[in-house]
Amino acid sequence: MQLQVMNSPLTQEQTELLNRLLPTLTEPQKLWLSGYLAGAAGTALPQLAEGEILSEQQASAVSKEVTVLFGSQTGNAQALAEKAAEKLREHGFQVVLASMNEFKANHIKKVQNLLILVSTHGEGDPPDNALSLYEFLHGRRAPQLKDLRFSVLSLGDSSYEFFCQTGKDFDKRLEELGGQRLYPRFDCDLDYDEPAAEWLEGVVKGLSERKSPEAAFRPASVKAGTSAGQAVYSRTNPFKAEVLENINLNGRGSNKETRHLELSLEGSHLEFEPGDSLGIYPENDPELADGIIQEMNWNPDEVITVNKQGETRSLREALISYYEITVLTKPLLQKAAELLPETQLNQLLLPGQEEELRAYIEGRDLLDLIRDFNFKEVTASSFVSILRKMPARLYSIASSLRANPDEVHLTIGTVRYEAHGRSRKGVCSIQCAERIQPGDYLPVYIQRNQNFKLPPHPETPIIMVGPGTGVAPFRSFLQEREELAAQGKTWLFFGDQHFVTDFLYQSEWQQWLKKDVLTKMDVAFSRDTEKKAYVQHRMLEQSRELYQWLEEGAVVYVCGDEKNMAHDVHETLIQIIEKEGGFSREQAEAYLAEMQQSKRYQRDVY
Repeated sequence: MQLQVMNSPLTQEQTELLNRLLPTLTEPQKLWLSGYLAGAAGTALPQLAEGEILSEQQASAVSKEVTVLFGSQTGNAQALAEKAAEKLREHGFQVVLASMNEFKANHIKKVQNLLILVSTHGEGDPPDNALSLYEFLHGRRAPQLKDLRFSVLSLGDSSYEFFCQTGKDFDKRLEELGGQRLYPRFDCDLDYDEPAAEWLEGVVKGLSERKSPEAAFRPASVKAGTSAGQAVYSRTNPFKAEVLENINLNGRGSNKETRHLELSLEGSHLEFEPGDSLGIYPENDPELADGIIQEMNWNPDEVITVNKQGETRSLREALISYYEITVLTKPLLQKAAELLPETQLNQLLLPGQEEELRAYIEGRDLLDLIRDFNFKEVTASSFVSILRKMPARLYSIASSLRANPDEVHLTIGTVRYEAHGRSRKGVCSIQCAERIQPGDYLPVYIQRNQNFKLPPHPETPIIMVGPGTGVAPFRSFLQEREELAAQGKTWLFFGDQHFVTDFLYQSEWQQWLKKDVLTKMDVAFSRDTEKKAYVQHRMLEQSRELYQWLEEGAVVYVCGDEKNMAHDVHETLIQIIEKEGGFSREQAEAYLAEMQQSKRYQRDVY
């Protein structure tokens, strides 16, 4: 039996060693090796004397597997999948953990216990690394799965119409194929920690009920931990990072304001890699919070309970720092309608009113809601009980930790616009632009993103497409490659509105070009020419050379707006491959899909 390299996490050398070893093993040796590996992964197994082999009963226990598959765009589903795998191993299960695009889809018919953890991307779409399995299961080749027991944890954002749609699709399709739920699906909003923990507890219980007594090995008792007294900072325990610099990158006269923030991580022991993101827990504009309190004639000093743990805050503080008040969602409106059953809001929620509901939600906030519908009689504690917790804002990290120890840099575009007769402001971006100065502190955590990483071999060429603030991670890529003295070629496509005022980090790119850290750069400034030009136009102009880079094994990275830019760049790549490779449209799409499968086409889009 030859081990296949495709989608394998092993190196070429490891693969060759295994291919030489496997044919020489007897069945008892293979059985013993599988038990040894399970033990190394965290499951304590019966100790075997030299030459002893596992009994049939023990072998049956070792083979009791749970397959945990994740589909993740920003890393949340992956992090939860890793926690789930760790907990299952602690309970004596043998776990296969994999990204959906690394799992051979037709092997699903061999799986008995399956956990799916998946986010929903954009307008109800699967994340990039879930596409292959999603399409396989919804295609004609999907097998019947009558022996499968499964459960789904879906992540989403209830401000989007197709909330958790990908998880719902997986859940429904697995049932259609004959699978049985071992625990009901959980749909998680942005504040997912508690429901995800509840789901995992239910899953472990569901699996344990079917687990044979002889399979209940004791978990490994030794676990790595942190030094005594050393705080562990995370999403649920953010680090308060001091702001070192806060600079406007745009020139005078620009239509934009882009902030460059430098934060200190000194003492946090936080680490990150290029491609990761930083989460910030922001605060709402105090002016908006005060407007809501005044409109409702509430007492700003009233003490309210904000969570199940009994934590209390003053009403004003809660509206500024704890609750989300700038976004309306359908679930929020449904809860609000229950507070006043006779309100006209109920008409907006009736079947057939979906277009009207979408139009109302777009660009409005909590102050609009209470002004448009009569909530004057509702108490503060009742009203805030329907609000969701303020979600963190994620920003692509714009620096390398190697180049800037104990620091993290961000590139944040400020959001300001007019809607429904009022000025609107982005929560975190405007806090950073208007209310944060050097010396202030922001609560932050690191969000890992294994789906947007530099290639493991520094000689691999890379192509980076990042207009506007989408260029942020590529600054970190080049800082890292400079520190490593990487020899691989680098090509950056950057675009914005005006060359004079909007060429973000211009001097840094120029310095890297001189040093050959950046091999090639193409720019598109859309408002400087009579006919608007964007990054995809520059890609088409360079189609022959770009295709040559692809044939040389270049990895393509795209960061920025999903709805327009990322879609246009994707289509442009297909056109380039079709034209320069002499392929049909279908063959070009397959070429790009294979690049995506092999992690040579990675996207960080939002």
